[in-house]
Amino acid sequence: MIARALLATTALTLLTAPALADMNFNRIASFPVHLNTPDAEETSAEIIAATADGLTLVYTDSPAEVVGFIDISDPANPEPAGVIALEGEPTSVAVVGMTAFVGENTSESFTNPSGVIHAIDVESRSVLATCDLGGQPDSVAAAPDGSFVAVAIENERDEDLGDGRVGQMPGGFLSITQIADGSLDCATTMQVDLAGLADVGADDPEPEFVAINAEGEIVVTLQENNHMVVVSADGEVLSHFSAGEVELDGVDTEEEGALIFSDTITVVREPDSVTWIDNTHFATANEGDMDGGSRGWTIFSQDGEVVYESGTDFEYAIVEIGHYPEERSGNKGVEPESVTFDTFAGTPYVFVGSERGSVVGVYNVTDPANPVLEQLLPSGIGPEGYVTIPERNLLVSANETDDAGPRAHVMLFEYQDAPASYPHLTSAGIEDLIGWGAISGQVMADDGTIFAVSDSFYGLQPRIFHIDPSQTPARIVRAIDVTREGRPAQLLDMEGIALDGDGGFWIASEGRTDRLVPHAIYHVGADGEIEDYITLPPELMAVERRFGFEGITRVGSMLYIAVQREWRDDPDNHVKVLGYDLEAEAWSVIHYRKTQPERGWVGLSEIVAHGDHVYFIERDNQLDDRAVTKMITRVPLAALDDMVPLGETPAVLEPEMVVDLLPYLTSTGGYVLDKVEGLAIAEDGTMWVSTDNDGVDDHSGETMFFAVPPQM
Repeated sequence: MIARALLATTALTLLTAPALADMNFNRIASFPVHLNTPDAEETSAEIIAATADGLTLVYTDSPAEVVGFIDISDPANPEPAGVIALEGEPTSVAVVGMTAFVGENTSESFTNPSGVIHAIDVESRSVLATCDLGGQPDSVAAAPDGSFVAVAIENERDEDLGDGRVGQMPGGFLSITQIADGSLDCATTMQVDLAGLADVGADDPEPEFVAINAEGEIVVTLQENNHMVVVSADGEVLSHFSAGEVELDGVDTEEEGALIFSDTITVVREPDSVTWIDNTHFATANEGDMDGGSRGWTIFSQDGEVVYESGTDFEYAIVEIGHYPEERSGNKGVEPESVTFDTFAGTPYVFVGSERGSVVGVYNVTDPANPVLEQLLPSGIGPEGYVTIPERNLLVSANETDDAGPRAHVMLFEYQDAPASYPHLTSAGIEDLIGWGAISGQVMADDGTIFAVSDSFYGLQPRIFHIDPSQTPARIVRAIDVTREGRPAQLLDMEGIALDGDGGFWIASEGRTDRLVPHAIYHVGADGEIEDYITLPPELMAVERRFGFEGITRVGSMLYIAVQREWRDDPDNHVKVLGYDLEAEAWSVIHYRKTQPERGWVGLSEIVAHGDHVYFIERDNQLDDRAVTKMITRVPLAALDDMVPLGETPAVLEPEMVVDLLPYLTSTGGYVLDKVEGLAIAEDGTMWVSTDNDGVDDHSGETMFFAVPPQM
C-alpha cells in the first residue's frame, strides 16, 4: 500500500530538528493581495501598517490605485477585508489607533507634482479629512505619541531626462501635519525646506523616507542626494550630513552567468528607508540610486557618526542561502531597500529587506555597534515595507512584485519558541564563499551525501554541489566546477546527475537546439572534467523539442533518461523515457503516461532508480493556489524491460503516485513554488526533494530542500 504525504507539520519537523529550540521568526502565512482586487490586472503590496489592536493590516496598492485591508484576527489564516479606491496613486500609509493616514500622488507630470494625505477611518472605511500637500508624497510616518504625521514630499525626477540625475525642479521638501481628534488638522500643515543642505544636487532635495522617534524628531533620507537630515517636530533642522561611501572588497559586478565575488568597488550609500532604533541612533537600508548602493545597511548616530556598517556581510549571508540575484551584479547587488525596528520579548531587532534577493535579515541590535544576524527569512518577491506587532509576536512583510508568475503577497511571521524553518540549504560554515542557486537534478552517494547540479542559469559556471543533508539546515560543503579541457564547460543545461560507479558522474543536459545547445549525456570525472559525451542519434534529433532531458539514473550498464515534455512524435500526455546501454551503445525508449493538466502543462522533472522501482517527479508549471500536480510517482524497475529500440512502437508505463508534494511545499507558510526538480533517495528509502529557484530571476529565491519518509 502506498503511503501518502504526511501532514505539513511532519515535513516541517523533518526539515528542522535540532535538540533544543529557541526563539525564532517563522513564516506562518502568505496572503495574495489580488484576493482583495480580483479584477485588477496588476496588484502590489508596497507599504503596510497595522491598527492599534493588531487585528487589521492596511497596505498601499499602487497599480490597483487602492488601499487594501487584511483581517489577521487569526494570523495563520489572513482574510481579505476589502479596499478603498483612490483617484490617484497611494504611496505610503501609517496608522494611529484605528485611523490610517495615506499619502496619495495626484501629480500631472514631473514638473507639476501634487498630492494629498487622507485620514481614513479603518472601521467605517470613510475618509475623515484630506489635506493638500503641495507636492508628490512618498513616505508617511506617524509620531509614536500620535500627535502628528510627517510626509516626505519627493517630487521625483524624470529618469529619462538629463541622464536621470538631480537636479530637476521643483525640489522636494518635508511636510508636517498635526493630528487632532483622530484626524488631520489641515490648517497646521507646514513645509520644511531641505534645499541647500546636500553636497549632491543641493537645490533639488528628493526626500525618500521618514521616521519619527519618541522625542518627536524626524529623520529624512535624501536618497538621490546621498544625505541625511534630522528635523524637530516644529520644523527646525537639528542636524544633517552626507550618508558617505563604503569600500567593498569581494563583490560580483558582472552579469555574466557566474557567481564570482572578486571585485573591489567604492560606492556611495544612497540610503532608501530609515528607522530609529532609539532616540539617538537610526539604521538605513542603502539601496542606492544614481551613483551607488552599498549592498548593505548602516547604523548612524544622530550627529552623523557611523556606529555600524555591514559592508559585504549582509550580501554574503544572502549568497550563502542561494538568494543572490546574479542578474543585478552590475547594478546594486542584493539592494537592501527596507528597514524597520522593534523589540520582541525584550530583544531589540532591526529587520533589513533585500529587494532583489527577496529575503529579510533579522539582526539583534542589543549592541548597536555589533549587530548579530540571527536569521534570514524568505519573503515574496521584492519586499518593500514591514510592520511589526510585538504584542502579538508578529512581523509582516509586504512584497510589491506582481507578474504572470508569482503574485504580490503579504507574508506573516511569528516569533516562536521553535527552531528556524528556513533556510533549508546553505553554504555557510566553510572557508570559501560558495554562491549557488538554480539547483536541479540530484543523486544520493553511498555515504549518505548528495550531489546536485545547477542548471543553465549559471551558463559560465556549471557546477556540481556536494551536500551534507545530515545537518540542519543541509550544508553545501563543496562546489565542483564542470570543465572542458580545464575551462568552464559553457553551454550546458545540467538537469540530471547519476553516479558512474567509479567516483565520477553521468550528467544529462536538457539542451536548446534553437540556441546551438544540444541535448546530450556527459561523462564527468570526480574532478569535474568532462571525459566523454553521448549525443542523440538522428532518430531522436528529428523529433526533439526544447524541453528535453530532465533527469538521469543508472542501473548497471543502463542509463535511463527522463524527457520533460512531449516531442513531435509523442501522443498527448505521453513523454519519453529513454534508455542507453553503455556496453552495447544502443538507445531504447518507452512512454510515460502523464497526468492530464488542469492548466498549463505537466512534465517530468527527475528520475531515480531505487530498489525494485524507478521514481519520477511529475509536476505542472503552476505555482501558489494554481498548482495542482507536484508529486513523486513510481513504476516497477522490471517495467523498463519493455523498452524497445528506437523506431518501434513504445510500450506505456502506468505510474502510481507515491507522494503528493503539495503539503510539503506549503509547510513553511509560503505559496507553492513551481519547479520541484531534484530527488535523491537514501539507502533506507528517505527521499530528499529540492526546488529550483531560477537563479533568483523573477523568483522569490526560495530553495526548498526537505526529506520525505520512506514509502512502503
